Amino acid sequence: MYPELGQFALILALLLAVLLAVVPLMGSLTGRDTLQAFARPLASGVFVFIALAFGVLAHAFLVDDFSVAYVANNSNSLLPWYFKASAVWGGHEGSLLLWVLMLSGWTLAVAVFSRRLPSEMISQVLSVLGMVTVGFLLFILLTSNPFDRLLPNVPADGADLNPLLQDFGLIIHPPMLYMGYVGFSVAFAFAIAALINGRLDAAWARWSRPWTTVAWAFLSLGVALGSWWAYYELGWGGWWFWDPVENASLLPWLSGTALMHSLAVTEKRGVFKSWTVLLAIVTFSLSLLGTFMVRSGVLTSVHAFASDPTRGAFLLGLLGITIVCSLALYAFRAPVVHVRASYTGLSREVFLLLNNVLLVAATVLVLVGTLYPLVLDYLEMGRLSIGEPFFNLTFSPLAIAVGLLLGAGIFSRWKNTDGGWLGRKLLWPMALSVVLAAAIMVAYGGFRPWAFFGALAAVWVCVATGWDLWDKSSSRKGRIHGLKRQSRSYYGMVLAHLGVAITMLGATVASNYGIERDLRMEPGDRARIGEYQVEFVDVGQRQGANFTAEFGRFDVYLDGERVSTLFPEKRRYTVQRNVMTEAGIDAGLLRDLFVAIGERLSDQAWAIRVQYKPLVRWLWLGAIFMAAGGFLAISDRRYRIRERSEQRARTTPTPPASAAESVS
Repeated sequence: MYPELGQFALILALLLAVLLAVVPLMGSLTGRDTLQAFARPLASGVFVFIALAFGVLAHAFLVDDFSVAYVANNSNSLLPWYFKASAVWGGHEGSLLLWVLMLSGWTLAVAVFSRRLPSEMISQVLSVLGMVTVGFLLFILLTSNPFDRLLPNVPADGADLNPLLQDFGLIIHPPMLYMGYVGFSVAFAFAIAALINGRLDAAWARWSRPWTTVAWAFLSLGVALGSWWAYYELGWGGWWFWDPVENASLLPWLSGTALMHSLAVTEKRGVFKSWTVLLAIVTFSLSLLGTFMVRSGVLTSVHAFASDPTRGAFLLGLLGITIVCSLALYAFRAPVVHVRASYTGLSREVFLLLNNVLLVAATVLVLVGTLYPLVLDYLEMGRLSIGEPFFNLTFSPLAIAVGLLLGAGIFSRWKNTDGGWLGRKLLWPMALSVVLAAAIMVAYGGFRPWAFFGALAAVWVCVATGWDLWDKSSSRKGRIHGLKRQSRSYYGMVLAHLGVAITMLGATVASNYGIERDLRMEPGDRARIGEYQVEFVDVGQRQGANFTAEFGRFDVYLDGERVSTLFPEKRRYTVQRNVMTEAGIDAGLLRDLFVAIGERLSDQAWAIRVQYKPLVRWLWLGAIFMAAGGFLAISDRRYRIRERSEQRARTTPTPPASAAESVS
């Protein structure tokens, strides 16, 4: 009975989403306030019924209702309850239901927190979000129904959740990633609404900017969690493999970063309007592309969820409709946008534009490198593998250039910056950055060109940010007063920039100065890794909730003193009989020691992988700084203050404007 309730709730949500897509939009186009008033109640109704369906599916997992095909295929009675809960989104159907739940949640949030916006604008925004919801609900109901039954032949037990996904990372990674993916739909909806009503001014950028920032913050955490999960769960010790599914989450993050900065310029200076709208369309389209890649069956990956080509055709159609319709509207409306603001070659606008260009170039590079082999394979023109060497060689220079430009842009001014003044301002911070980067090279064992430039870019961002903070703290009442005078959005920017620098430095040092050894070891053997010695002590066995494990005990010594004991495992899961590797990791702020136990080579000998990873934790620490900066920035009261002032301005009569002025 409960699964049928969930099915019925999804059907009702679809009907309400259709009304949300049509009724408020018609009201905004015809000027009928009564139709526009339906937008918020309809958004609330869609969320309630999708949440009800999601709750029904979660209940089916927790009570082991194996009459539901999705539960039978992705759970087991031996599975711990917390993995049963996360198994709700551990397969294709449930992950899509989580996706659309997030979408309805974002839609409801826009409806609740945008009450001061013009009714015409919010009606169009919610209508666009309703259209996206209709597409995904149709996809779920027609091709990916999570409530299909296995009646009357109900299995006695389930097939179990993929052992790779029986991990804490699965509990938090997909929700964070989807919050970012789906969050960019709000920026997309605001951009489409601005194109529909011709209001491509600073106001729409200001309304869209907080939503874009929070989506970017969630996606930053989601990408970092995916990297962290792959690092400790897959047993290979790497933090980024340039897997196509990993790239699928990186693409909207790169374009979303460009969008976030472009929105700031459009809000503050009224320029880059058409470019900003295009970035909003591209970023959400890349989010849909990531969904297509993971769930269409075109990829074989530990991250991928689907293998049914019919689902891929539906998603490809949805992606095509979104891109074609939005770009057609953009082509029709964008040429009428007029910009009156001016700026010179060394202004902050130019630095932000150059960084935007580099971020878009990096996005195109990753996109082509990811899709080109897939297209060749689909057209039966041969198989081509584009992997880590290609991406590292081409992506790294762009990332370094972004960091160097970011630091220089901090010192620039809006509209115009004197070249001589800027050069003098950059001299000492750059000199200090060069010295610190060289010191890092010495500390980690020698000069390497790419490592030096990567470290220089990271240190340069930190030094420039700190220098700017020192300058802005200057006040007659003291520096503490000067620091208090700065806005939350400024401190959010500082945290985010420091996060970028921390991640860049972690990636640079871990990639260039990490040590990896694959060894044949028996109990009693010792191996040196960097300044540490790792001793293989013995092998034992233990029984888990739904697996049995062989584990090795490894003692880690530094200068003859034991500093840690690690217990890597080889697990055999009871139901699927899969064998998985669980690494033993001694984690630290400055380095990780990583031990993974491989195959048994003889009665006593095992294949052992030992790794030394300097600063690898900084990769994910930087992402936390970025996300914290994003959340801090959107808490700035100035957005609410401006919304109130704009509301008062709308009630004040203004002289008529020409058509060109209305969209400038």
